[in-house]
Amino acid sequence: MKLKIDLDNILSFEKIFHFEKLKKRELLRFYFNNLTKHHYKKCISYKKICDNQNYNPKKNYEINELPFLPVSLFKSLDLLSVKKDDISRTMHSSGTTGMKRSKIYLDKINSKNQMKALSKLFYEMMGSSNRVPMLIIDNNSAQNKNYFSARAAAITGFSIFSSERAYALNEDLSVNIKIINDFLEKNKNKEKIILGLTSIIWEKFISNSELLNIKADFSKTTLLHGGGWKKLEKKNISNKKFKNILKEKFNISKIVNYYGMIEQTGSIFFECEKCENFVTSVFSDIYIRDKYLNDVGPNKKGMIQLVSVLPTSYPGHNVITEDIGEIIGEDNCSCGKMGKRFKVFGRLKKSEIRGCSDAIS
Repeated sequence: MKLKIDLDNILSFEKIFHFEKLKKRELLRFYFNNLTKHHYKKCISYKKICDNQNYNPKKNYEINELPFLPVSLFKSLDLLSVKKDDISRTMHSSGTTGMKRSKIYLDKINSKNQMKALSKLFYEMMGSSNRVPMLIIDNNSAQNKNYFSARAAAITGFSIFSSERAYALNEDLSVNIKIINDFLEKNKNKEKIILGLTSIIWEKFISNSELLNIKADFSKTTLLHGGGWKKLEKKNISNKKFKNILKEKFNISKIVNYYGMIEQTGSIFFECEKCENFVTSVFSDIYIRDKYLNDVGPNKKGMIQLVSVLPTSYPGHNVITEDIGEIIGEDNCSCGKMGKRFKVFGRLKKSEIRGCSDAIS
């Protein structure tokens, strides 16, 4: 069955941050009702969860009334809305040894649409569609094309926008000073990007005493980082402190934090340079829920619920995360972008939301 929704049309929009809230709400309401119906028909486990929440597929709901899934369910269930033979790639969330990891199943269409959305978001953030040299603060380990971790997915996704790339770490994750020096010398006075997981940039880049002693030119550099905040929170390293140290030690003027998750790859959020908040595009939206799962609206902290237009091969279009956030405003950023502006404050102390898993037992 073909989806009766116009995802191609949404992905064709040139101005992805210029839909004022009423127009965006009308567009996405139609879209997400149809997408929910699609997954309801195609994924048995998702149907059981929706039935348990008294969902009626014949009714059209407001977006914040549609059933959502806790991200933890993707760790315990195989949730997919296409045939297993159509799966071309399986994504896995990060996690320590022994922990269950989320499994996200992508077919070729879903993968292609993720890259289309990511491309538009990335070039909007950069302010240009030109490819630039990229220094990746990680190693160049062999990656299985059918199996991706969240870390590998981020590197692979962003690196396709580079004109050339260099990996700053050896196989054992030690810093390769020569590679860094050679990259910076070769690309002196050129626009360039440094990319990496936040915690790895802190441990291997910022905290490396040998690197501080080299006379490197970090001018015209954008440092792009995301994820891995849990380790830094334990060390009381805030986003502001992280930026200040980078600017002080390396004179990097443009530092962009991004927020995203493996369950909604492609629908990434970049930090706005003007207001230093994350901003939703036409590809996504955000709601904040209290401990009773009520929608609390703006200017109140709670659990982050994210909706994304992209997940079609698996029911990850509407999830409640394990993160705490707050909607700061909507359609009122000084940079001119429309959309909800929000902050992320970290993980729930007990990252487990109960209620949905009972429906499928």
